[in-house]
This record gives sequence, structure tokens and C-alpha cells, in this order.
Amino acid sequence: MADRQYELVYILPPDSTEAQVAEVQTQIEEVVSRLHGQIASTDNWGRKRLAYEIARHKEGFYVLQTINGSGELMKELDRRLKVMDIVIRQMIVRVDEDKKVVDTVQTRRRTNSERRRVKRGLPPQRQPGEGRPAGEPDDQDDDRFEVGEV
Repeated sequence: MADRQYELVYILPPDSTEAQVAEVQTQIEEVVSRLHGQIASTDNWGRKRLAYEIARHKEGFYVLQTINGSGELMKELDRRLKVMDIVIRQMIVRVDEDKKVVDTVQTRRRTNSERRRVKRGLPPQRQPGEGRPAGEPDDQDDDRFEVGEV
């Protein structure tokens, strides 16, 4: 079975120490390595306000991890995180399908653009200095949403 890419977000209590956060991360790393997965990246988002109160907590310490592994690995991680008392909430989302869709759309747009450029007698790729400057926003000349006189 091919490895898939997942994002794991979990929330710890706001009064968690760095040692507690590191301990949870170590436990997750052990499970991932034991089930032949790989942690691609880890982002500590830090203390943030919760959207709603969870277990009398109004803030939480957020951690995002990108993990490459199988579905069985994610089931085991989800089960383990549910029984950890220090974890307030966790969520696992598969992201490789979304990335495939984005890549497909970008490739289709690029090929259509190149085809149209060749049809007009231009080189398939944009040349330096052609088109809008890089720092200029795309919607600057877009007047479709301006309010007109009524």
C-alpha cells in the first residue's frame, strides 16, 4: 500500500510545559516509526484562543504535524491520542488527494495557456517583462465588483 500524506493537529492545555509538548511529540514519533511512517514536518503554533470552550479551557497549545504513512498508522495514532489525558482535541486529515487536484488544475491551466500563446504566434512560455509585473496584484484592474451609481 502506498504511503499517503496526512495532517495531524492536536491541542494541549494552555498551561502545558515545553517538556510535556516534547513528550507528546516523542510518543507520536515512536508510533509513527514503529508502523513504518515518517513525519515530514512539525509546526508548533503555540498558544491560541479556542473557537469555543473545551473542558473549561479558553486557550490551547496547537501543534501541526505532516505525516506520511498508511491508514492503519492514522487509526492507531487517533486511538492513542484519544486516550491521552493531556490532549484536549485532535484531528487527522488526508491531504494528498487535495494536492493532486491542485496540481492537475495548475497543469491544465498551464497547458491551455501555452496552447493559446502558440496559436497567437507567441512563444509558449512568458518572456521576462511580458505581462503584469510580479509585485502587482491580479485584481487591481478588475472592476467587476465596483459599486456603480444606482
